[in-house]
Amino acid sequence: MTVTVGVAGATGRMGEAVIAAAADRDDINVALAVSRSPGAHVEGVEVEDAADLPGLLERRTPDVLVDFTGPAACIEYAATCADAGVAFVSGTTGLSEGGFDALHEAAADVPVLYASNFSRGIAALRRAVREAVPALDGYDIELTETHHNAKRDAPSGTALTLLDDIDDARGESPRVHGREGEAPRDEREIGVHARRAGDIAGEHEVLLAGNHESLSLTHRAGSRGVFAAGALDAAAWVADRDAGWYDFTEVLE
Repeated sequence: MTVTVGVAGATGRMGEAVIAAAADRDDINVALAVSRSPGAHVEGVEVEDAADLPGLLERRTPDVLVDFTGPAACIEYAATCADAGVAFVSGTTGLSEGGFDALHEAAADVPVLYASNFSRGIAALRRAVREAVPALDGYDIELTETHHNAKRDAPSGTALTLLDDIDDARGESPRVHGREGEAPRDEREIGVHARRAGDIAGEHEVLLAGNHESLSLTHRAGSRGVFAAGALDAAAWVADRDAGWYDFTEVLE
């Protein structure tokens, strides 16, 4: 079965990667692409004005809208999809608690699948972290993430997800974002460090150290195509689901 998708944020790094990845798949067809900066073509697909999204959804009737935009646009597009009866897949990061509430509201009407990261490797890293943290009880934990120099939110959405996994494994811990001056380490704190440089697609490291040893769990993405492929896997999987909230781990399982 061919799944038809719309792509929001089509002129952004991830939007372009999603359209490029779709061009290589027989099970995905791009029905529309929108951006706040229309007029371009990506892989032969015309990028139209995001302001026209409600009408485009009605005329083109995609199965799913794939969204990599910003928090405000993500919330708007989720509501638009709920009104149109179109499934919504989003990897937009930087959402506030209210933003997630808005996505959950949309999930009452259509299937909504959200992930801070659509990499299969990150899913494996999360499982490893949830196993390692309780096994190394009392060890110091530091998390470092590195992304390209145009990324706006820090820490990354993936880093925040990993921090939540750590909290789930050992209880909530204070998070210290960088250190400066006299800053003795609390035994329960988690050091969080964000780096921005070049065109790095994404790197995440969880370091556990204690008892004269250290364990480093690291994931590096060599291309945004990794995330685009996962987002399209999610779109194909969620297209015929009932309304509700879904997670990328369900796609992998």
